[in-house]
Order: sequence, then C-alpha cells, then structure tokens
Amino acid sequence: QVQPVESGGGLVQPGASLRLSCAASGRALSSTSMGWFRQAPGKEREIVAGLSYTGSTALYADSVKGRFTISRDNAKNTVYLQMNSLKPEDTAVYYCAAGYRGVQVSASRYDYWGQGTQVTVSS
Repeated sequence: QVQPVESGGGLVQPGASLRLSCAASGRALSSTSMGWFRQAPGKEREIVAGLSYTGSTALYADSVKGRFTISRDNAKNTVYLQMNSLKPEDTAVYYCAAGYRGVQVSASRYDYWGQGTQVTVSS
C-alpha cells in the first residue's frame, strides 16, 4: 500500500511559482504511475499532470501545458509538480495520486490518494 502526502501549497500572487511535493510512505513509488489532480470549489476534480513509473511518459492538462512540470525522484520516493506563471484560475486543492494502470487522466484509475494541499493564487 502507498500513502501519498502532499506539501508545498500556499498563497501566492499571480505570476509566481510554487513547487508541490508528494512523498510516499509504505510501498515505494517507483512501481506506480503518479498523477496530480486539483479541485476548485464547486468544480469536479480534474487531472493536472501524470507521469509513468519510469518517468518516460508524461501528460498535462491543456490549461497547464508549458507552465507546470511533473517529475519524480524514485530514490527519494517523491514526486513533484513545479508550477510557474500561476494564475488565479489555478486556485484549488491539489491532490497527489498513485496507481498501477499506467498514466491515466481519470481519477477513478488511481488507487491511492493524499489529503491534498491548498494552492491559492491571488493579488
């Protein structure tokens, strides 16, 4: 079993950067595909980025392409989401998820979830 734990959220101004981290306890992340999702108030949870267990395949939501980068350090059992040029519409709770079905866009395809970290982009 994998237990992801997110960190790194906070309140930033538009245009700023943040790096979210997802550390895992339990089973190593090196055998799982990882996803970052977000959920804004009144909206459904949506994929932000996903990464295969080898790190060779990544996917991004169109809204974050060119601004966000997902990466992993299997030696540290940690996955990252580097977020640049943040916009107010990026405000949401960000969740880290782990799964064994390859890189997926659907939240239902991931098996383990963290508790989430709040990201607020506001001037």
